[in-house]
Amino acid sequence: MTLEVHPATPERWPDLVELFERKGPRGGHRNVPAYGCWCMYWRDRSLGHGTPKKRALGNLVRAGREPGLLAYVDGSPVGWIAIAPREEYAVLLRSPQYRPRDDDRGVWSVTCFTVDKEARQGGVAGALLGAGVAYAGSHGAACVEGYGHAADARDYMGSRALFLAHGFEPYRDAGKRTIVRRALA
Repeated sequence: MTLEVHPATPERWPDLVELFERKGPRGGHRNVPAYGCWCMYWRDRSLGHGTPKKRALGNLVRAGREPGLLAYVDGSPVGWIAIAPREEYAVLLRSPQYRPRDDDRGVWSVTCFTVDKEARQGGVAGALLGAGVAYAGSHGAACVEGYGHAADARDYMGSRALFLAHGFEPYRDAGKRTIVRRALA
């Protein structure tokens, strides 16, 4: 098995669509909630579920913004992490639980993981997180922030345990989640 992680570029947009729209055995989308949300929840809540959010994410990718990274196993897309500078997540910035309580610059946020149901438990989320940290660092991030769920290992924003296992440290309690950070450089 060969696992690779690459930024979501315009050339890779069809792979992202394939991952999010992949059908399950009973015909439904097997990688929900990614299919309906398209990782736009923390960017723009005014967008309708489904097609409007897909168009918005597609516009980001086609504009060369690279709003996340895709994981591939043997050439097939199996995972996604949404990671970008914190200020790109307007809804997150206004959230009572997750909004910044600091004026730190260079903070990047991890807001979503999607791992294909057939690839779970294979280290894909950890590989995405590691690659995301490296990607953020190569783009000038001072630190990476996550919002790990305390109890649900399958939560779309990741689990506290996943982040802690990859060098993140608790930064602030946020109810059922812990805001975690990993300093870079």
